[in-house]
Amino acid sequence: MKNILGRKVGMTQVFTEDGTVIPVTVVEAGPVTVVQKKTVEKDGYNAIQVGFGDVSERRLNKPLKGHFEKAEVEYKKFLREFRVDNIDDYEIGQEIKVDVFEAGDKVDVTGRSKGKGTQGVIKRHNFGRGPESHGSKYHRGGGARSAATYPGRVFKGRKGPGRMGNERVTVQNLEVVRVDADRNLLLIKGAVPGPKGGLLIIRESIYNK
Repeated sequence: MKNILGRKVGMTQVFTEDGTVIPVTVVEAGPVTVVQKKTVEKDGYNAIQVGFGDVSERRLNKPLKGHFEKAEVEYKKFLREFRVDNIDDYEIGQEIKVDVFEAGDKVDVTGRSKGKGTQGVIKRHNFGRGPESHGSKYHRGGGARSAATYPGRVFKGRKGPGRMGNERVTVQNLEVVRVDADRNLLLIKGAVPGPKGGLLIIRESIYNK
């Protein structure tokens, strides 16, 4: 399995040889460092824990400092786990770079969507709006929530206004358009979740299995 962590840089476009324009998201992907190995015998499953992004020592608590010092690796800002089939392919301290991917690979990208705060039903759930004509006093409301006497309450799960965004989102089966190993850049076709600078988890697509 190919896995890596990265930061969203922004969007741009690239041109193919025949002049076709492809919108791409630029991701600063890796390098990530293997901090811990988890095995079936000890932990119940095979996985590697990787660290990404340098961080000042003063921003880490004592347990995290000990964790990195035990592995004899530099302090990292983000720690994430990836399940692997063969744990023997990895060693603590090993660096995984963006060149594990190549153009044409399909990937699943996970990030945290932009937070929108509290929003109404038109923006949050794409409801239609009320009349805009003269005399109408109902424009952007949520409409009827339930019947009156029976059931006399609003059923759970009804769509309404509330907090929008800031959720874990995965976009699947995106294509890697280009890999720049010298600058640790990954160009992925289309949009991915989150703001510029947001952490992304990039995995080989489950559709490749």
